[in-house]
Amino acid sequence: MPKEQDVLSLTRELIAFNTINPPGRELPCAEYLGRILEDAGFRIEYHSLAEERASLIATIEGHGDGLPLCFTGHTDTVPLGAVPWTRDPFGGQIEGDKLYGRGSTDMKGGLAAMIVAATRLARIANRKAGLTLVITASEENACRGSLHLTTLGGVLGNAGAVVVGEPTSNYPLIGHKGTLWIEARATGVTAHGSMPDQGVNAIYRIARAVGKLEKFRFDTAPHPVLGSPTLNVGTIVGGMNVNSVPDRATIGIDVRTVPGQSNREAFEQIRTLVGDEVELDCTVDVDGVWTDCENEWVQEVFDIMEPHIGQRPVARGATYFTDAAFLAPAYGNPPTIILGPGELEMAHKTDEYCHVSKIEAITEAYTQIARRWCGV
Repeated sequence: MPKEQDVLSLTRELIAFNTINPPGRELPCAEYLGRILEDAGFRIEYHSLAEERASLIATIEGHGDGLPLCFTGHTDTVPLGAVPWTRDPFGGQIEGDKLYGRGSTDMKGGLAAMIVAATRLARIANRKAGLTLVITASEENACRGSLHLTTLGGVLGNAGAVVVGEPTSNYPLIGHKGTLWIEARATGVTAHGSMPDQGVNAIYRIARAVGKLEKFRFDTAPHPVLGSPTLNVGTIVGGMNVNSVPDRATIGIDVRTVPGQSNREAFEQIRTLVGDEVELDCTVDVDGVWTDCENEWVQEVFDIMEPHIGQRPVARGATYFTDAAFLAPAYGNPPTIILGPGELEMAHKTDEYCHVSKIEAITEAYTQIARRWCGV
């Protein structure tokens, strides 16, 4: 059995892979992790998303009838941004309790911790249940990698519970809202700007829709933890030049739904609201994820995390959506927890960092979670 990886060294090695999405190029990073897991005894499968892009599924069996535990994380990161970094974004520099680099928080620190915990579990011969790692490409682009895996006909196998390693400062979260991203388009008739009566102005049409959307509120009751559903108009594009009547205008609408609310019904409500002047296309449709706080496994994870965070966890949800939106339904909606060492406030920021102490703590916590699930 190979020597155990040092979790901080592994985090730095993962940061050194440039997996900025776009274009992604996650395959070399996935293959590097695949070699570590294969050496530890896991069965490895790569699933290509595009050239130089692949997700990794690694499995190790148990010796009982229980379903495996699933750890999941992603290898891609967001671009560096326009503001220059003061540290090498791929250097994994450590200063005090901070490890810097693109992806340190979101989420290569959590991914490294999962890998180390998984290799520890592989050394235990009498585990009753197995462990699956689903390491996705293209999470940062609306979770395209995990969605792709769900279309491949059973490659995910089974899972009795799911841990998502997204940044939570090591505080276990038990769900997140659903998401609808909608493109709304208005069309018109172009004409010279000095003769607007000869055209039909698409911007005026889309503006009327924006006014309606600004005042709109869903009639869905608030979720006790996640709150109310929300709607935001995030983009607007229209027109060719200032001296032409625009014949096309588009807005992007971001809707966050709550568990129990139908995404399809929310879409139809918006279609009715904006009326016939505007056409709608749904570009992202992701259901929410929620696990009952009183679930036995959730409480067990809370037990494990309590000494690490210095308080008893209570029911909280994530503000973002995760790969669990596709993976949890594919696994039959088992209990799911979002739990990782990253700092949410640092995700996607210049000079991104993750606390060294939290990476080390979550490595121990993931190990405990895996050992308890697998009955060892």
